[in-house]
Amino acid sequence: MADGGGAGGGAQRTSTLQAMKGAGEKIAVLTCYDYPTAVWQEEAGVDVIFVADSVGTNILGYEDEREVTMADMIHHLKAVRRGVKHTYLLADMPFGSCDTPDAAVENALRFVDLGADAVKLEGYKVEAFEALAARGIDTWAHLGLNPQIHDGRRLKAKTATTAVRLVKRAQALQQAGAGVLVLELIPEEVGDLVTRRLTIPTIGIAAGRLTDGQVLVVADVLGMGDREFRHVARYSEFSTAGREAMRRYVADVRVGRFPGERQVRHLSARELAVLEAEEVRASP
Repeated sequence: MADGGGAGGGAQRTSTLQAMKGAGEKIAVLTCYDYPTAVWQEEAGVDVIFVADSVGTNILGYEDEREVTMADMIHHLKAVRRGVKHTYLLADMPFGSCDTPDAAVENALRFVDLGADAVKLEGYKVEAFEALAARGIDTWAHLGLNPQIHDGRRLKAKTATTAVRLVKRAQALQQAGAGVLVLELIPEEVGDLVTRRLTIPTIGIAAGRLTDGQVLVVADVLGMGDREFRHVARYSEFSTAGREAMRRYVADVRVGRFPGERQVRHLSARELAVLEAEEVRASP
């Protein structure tokens, strides 16, 4: 999937994800907020590179995803787009950007114009999905825990009644035009049920093993923070390695070990002689 076409072509790309679901091929999604990480993710074969509103709490120092603005998302989408040459690029609609169908279309078009292949909306917004579908904009839905809507991080759809409601809402969003559904912080059994009931792919985060794909926050995968989450597998320890590298740099600068001979450039012997002669003439 990651070696597809260039920017745009969201509908074609989403149909590729749907084909992966049909073939039983799992879909790997990671959040991304900057150019170098986008380059790494494309080289690693990530299927969908996702400019998510988690940029707020992971990069911008915000307390909550609801502080993220369209301006924030545009800035980071542009940076990621520069690093993405072939991979499907998804952009999150931030808090307040799709409260009405007209606003959803206006703001989604801004993302599409900047190279997003699709946009993701949180919550049960049937009319917004219908309006976006009418404009030919590829969309992802997001049910279960919605950080833009819910306070706290508590398990959703944990009773039969709430699970049935989630399934019905997922089906309604599929009918309204959503091409992919993200499921967050729900029991594995509910993730399985939704996945079997829908024809569109499901992407889970803390939603069990049986969704059509998985998404994680890149900072968690790389081990960039000190937080530990049950649903996360840390594949690296950037936080530890990064701090140690910075400590070594500071120590080397203070004792004069950096820069060393390998890091400096010299004048040629001829130019050095001319410079020294000039220095002698300029001396009082």
